[in-house]
Amino acid sequence: MISEPTYLAAKLVSHRIVAHFEKQAGRLADSGWKYVPDTATIEILIDTAFWASLRREEGYEPKISLAFAPPDRAGNSLVFQDRQRFTPGNLVKLSPAAVQPGIHLGVWLEGDNFHIWGTAHEVPSNCVVVEVIEAGLLVIKQKHREGIGKFINVVVLKGNQIKVIDGNHWGLADSPSMLSSLLGLSDPKSADRSEDVLVQLALAMRSHKRGALLLVVPTNSTAWLHSTVKPINYLVKPHAMVPVFGGEATPDSIGTDPLYKVVHAVGGYSAIDGATVITDDQRLLAFGVKVARSPHALPVTQLMLTEPVAESEMQLLDATRIGGTRHLAAAQFVNDQHDALSMVASQDGTFTVFSWSEQQQMVHGHRIDTLLM
Repeated sequence: MISEPTYLAAKLVSHRIVAHFEKQAGRLADSGWKYVPDTATIEILIDTAFWASLRREEGYEPKISLAFAPPDRAGNSLVFQDRQRFTPGNLVKLSPAAVQPGIHLGVWLEGDNFHIWGTAHEVPSNCVVVEVIEAGLLVIKQKHREGIGKFINVVVLKGNQIKVIDGNHWGLADSPSMLSSLLGLSDPKSADRSEDVLVQLALAMRSHKRGALLLVVPTNSTAWLHSTVKPINYLVKPHAMVPVFGGEATPDSIGTDPLYKVVHAVGGYSAIDGATVITDDQRLLAFGVKVARSPHALPVTQLMLTEPVAESEMQLLDATRIGGTRHLAAAQFVNDQHDALSMVASQDGTFTVFSWSEQQQMVHGHRIDTLLM
């Protein structure tokens, strides 16, 4: 029997999570698993994960992914002979078993008793996944209903801060396609995987925690050179350009998939001081590039900033208030090169995509760090 939840944010957001999964269950095919937990169950899952996140095991901060599903609904699973009680202490002790990407601790409820039944590599599309990112930071996720690609973030909880993901708050009609991919709104089976590669690059850029700037420019165009300082020390020869690989990285292929390897290599280049430049068909052009205003463009003065979070509002900001030098360089580059895209990973964990808005005739900054956790 689990005690009454004491983490207030769990109580405040549980009904919105249930409403989301009920809506998703209605979209599943008849063969899909449409079970949706009630608000009390959601509260207990979040509350237990939250208190586990504040503990330490042998000095390590736990990173945990919980999947609320029975063993017979989780493919490729390892089932314990003796179930473990669902408590913060047991979660922390078992967290090393689920620290690798794609592995979840399976949690289920029988009667009034929650238990940890084992580990799972595959979960149903409508399964509630609660991931502990760091102390006090949780993300409630869902597998893409097509079963492909990155998990979709539903809610981000950081202490008493609640962020409910809502794509209507950044105007997807006038935004880069990678943002649709992050929200799970694009077709993951489409032949063009360019936006998925950008999502994976974003994750790789953020993972080294040194800060990074990535510029995406049109193929077969040299206009971007007008917005750089010459000479560029690390131009890549044509024969060394990054090829585009097909296929999807799965939990079993992580680390061996060719696309995964190339993406993380480029992510490593992004840690070098300066910008990394790729084409929109994912070919590496240069890294360590210094960005400068084009002689044919005016300085960027204002831009709009949005985040895909419910109740958030569009902000109109002076360019000097959007962040550090990387952010200003990224905004200026897009202000110069309207057909380009720039992506900035900050050392503090924030992530912003800059694009040109034809509707507003200004640079549009998209804060997407809540979607990359």
